Amino acid sequence: MEELATYEALLFTVGEEGMGMNTLAQLTDSTPEHVRNCLSKLSERYLNDEACGIKLIETAGTFRLVTKKSFSAVIEKYAQSPLTKKLSKASVETLAVIAYKQPITRMEIEDIRGVQLSSSLQKLKLRNLIKEIGRVEAPGRPVLYGTTDYFLDYFGLNDLTELPELEIEEKVKNQKLFDEESEF
Repeated sequence: MEELATYEALLFTVGEEGMGMNTLAQLTDSTPEHVRNCLSKLSERYLNDEACGIKLIETAGTFRLVTKKSFSAVIEKYAQSPLTKKLSKASVETLAVIAYKQPITRMEIEDIRGVQLSSSLQKLKLRNLIKEIGRVEAPGRPVLYGTTDYFLDYFGLNDLTELPELEIEEKVKNQKLFDEESEF
């Protein structure tokens, strides 16, 4: 049965793209007939195992693993979950502050952004983009936040030094608060 596991692993790895019979045969040094026989056994195993959530299908000469129809309700629920929706502008801004200033507390983030963080931190934690990396040795022991390895993977970075440099507008250096003629 190890041979069936090899086909299963290959099909799992290629995901929704699937793989054709000849490619499977070539990768496993088998004949197309042998591959078809193994895939038939694998398909039968999935269909007969009620505890298994996947099945093997063939479309246009390509084999792929898909979820069984009986799980469509939970898959649909997942597709509508916050994990699959885009981040809001507020969440992106919060994530940027954390990425560039970490380790950072919630209060420091709020000071920089100038607004209260309602659910941004929770959403970013739920998506595994940030995590609690410690606590400040101060009254209340506020949580310090930082980015995760998934954050680096998500944005295609090897480490935080690859973050793009921030372009900060220079403020008027010699801004006067009062006119020189003011008598204050």
